[in-house]
Amino acid sequence: MLKYTIERFLAMILTLFIIATATFFLLQAVPGDPLVAKTERLSAEQRDRMYAKYGLDKPVMERYIITMKGFLVGDFGESITFPGQTVWSIAHEKLPISARLGIQQMLLGITVGLALGIIAAMKKGSWPDYVVITLSILLISIPNLVFGLMLQYLFAGGVWKVFPTIGWPEGSELWTGGWEYTILPTLTGCFGYIASYARLLKTSMLDVINQDYIMTAESKGLSQRKIIFRHVLRNSFIPVLTNLPMSVVMCITGSFFVERIFSIPGIGMYYTTAVQGRDLAVVLGWTVLIAAMMIIVIYITDILYTLVDPRIRLRGGKR
Repeated sequence: MLKYTIERFLAMILTLFIIATATFFLLQAVPGDPLVAKTERLSAEQRDRMYAKYGLDKPVMERYIITMKGFLVGDFGESITFPGQTVWSIAHEKLPISARLGIQQMLLGITVGLALGIIAAMKKGSWPDYVVITLSILLISIPNLVFGLMLQYLFAGGVWKVFPTIGWPEGSELWTGGWEYTILPTLTGCFGYIASYARLLKTSMLDVINQDYIMTAESKGLSQRKIIFRHVLRNSFIPVLTNLPMSVVMCITGSFFVERIFSIPGIGMYYTTAVQGRDLAVVLGWTVLIAAMMIIVIYITDILYTLVDPRIRLRGGKR
């Protein structure tokens, strides 16, 4: 276990280094200058000071070395798009907002999706199965943008004015209050979870149900309830766990389109604006943080595999 942990840690560092390098050179390859709009009315001396402040007066390779040195100590530099702010200051202020939105979307979407998946698998070939399949196709095909605008029209500013159109709880209500502001954004973002997890669990359960050990359990006289909960569901959750890391990371980083639609002051607004402005500090820092979260969650998922199916080991495949 210790050797495995060390190897995974070294692999994580190498992966993050490759991602940081690729992000840096991709941003450098984009045509244009991120400081043109900010310096067009400045004098030549002021312009030179501005370029020197962000290191844009140096050759690309020298900037790369400086950036990588900062990456090693977690210092990505000051934002160009948001002067005076760094990746960490933006994350400290905006990440909790995106995290609450993402957590609510994920919990609601995965819970409903798994429930629908179980119903579809147990009622295969009947009308509940067809309803779940049709609903999943519909939800996965329509973008969140459309759902958001539709919910705003129906429940915020159009037909029924039940919920606020825009806004988000702040201060002491950031985590536990202001639910009326969170309902529509949560519904908008949870539909994708519902569709993907319903189809995933249904397919996995049908595959497990056809296994020989399920037939053996039935021949021993076990009730259908015990077979489902002790054997079918437990072994069906391995593909679900495989899909979970992406869901968790998206939960933490937030839904950029949903934040835009409902004017939620989360990390999405800052990230998309930074990408448009070629803000190396924010784009590089946030990309590396997302990658780090993904790698950590994947590692935790590998450990969870052994709890869901004891036959699986971290090394050497199955026992």
